[in-house]
Amino acid sequence: MQALRLTAEWPVSTVAAATVAADGTVRTTGPVHHRFRIASIAKMLVGWTVLVAHEEGTLHLDQPAGQPGCTVRHLLAHAGGYAFDGPEPIAKPGQRRIYSNTGIELAADALATAAGMPFGEYLREAVLEPLGMTSTVLKGSPAHAVLSTATDLLAFVHELRAPRLISAGSAAEFRSVQFPGLQGVVPGVGRFDDCPWGLGTEIRGTKQPHWTGACNTPSTFGHFGGAGTLLWVDPGVHVACLALTDRPFDEWAAEALKLWPAFSDAVLAEAG
Repeated sequence: MQALRLTAEWPVSTVAAATVAADGTVRTTGPVHHRFRIASIAKMLVGWTVLVAHEEGTLHLDQPAGQPGCTVRHLLAHAGGYAFDGPEPIAKPGQRRIYSNTGIELAADALATAAGMPFGEYLREAVLEPLGMTSTVLKGSPAHAVLSTATDLLAFVHELRAPRLISAGSAAEFRSVQFPGLQGVVPGVGRFDDCPWGLGTEIRGTKQPHWTGACNTPSTFGHFGGAGTLLWVDPGVHVACLALTDRPFDEWAAEALKLWPAFSDAVLAEAG
């Protein structure tokens, strides 16, 4: 439990956190049923929902979406050429890793159009209800406007570790590098000559510094959010963790980028 105790030292008013050990043992701390804004962790839900739709034949990852030459795959992997926010592209698809809320929103829109229903409804029917994530709600942009609880996100973590809603092949695609070798920026962390990304999830790779731990394997995938939230799964050692807070990342970014890696390394030391 030492890793979870570290969260009590974070400069936030409220924090709920959980760890999942290699053997599946779950430990939690804080108000695990409290709803937090999870911010960009929501992008992982978009990617998983699109993969459900892909397997159902509702849409395909490589179908056109967005600007000419752009596909759903480009958009989920932040390779669509769109700015952080804004409808106009600023680069051609596949040239750079440009972190983009717009790209994720366009991917969600493509699914909504293909399915003939709002994205939020498809998300609920395809992912949230089957996983029992009854406290998770979409309140605006699918890229960042989702409220959830530690309990609900634990259900999603279990799905990420041992998928039931999609095939093992699709799950591997989710966490595999899309368009390798692209330069890019992880907002608030830094610029990297090689900035690997999956289908709605960041991949640790060799990034340094990083918000995960120094001991996380390169295959680690997950996301942190501007609301002061984080979630990662390390398939190299079968360990995962999440933490939700009530303080925006930009208010304590310098501290978070020291505290979060220390927490992650403690999780790995304790739960591996």
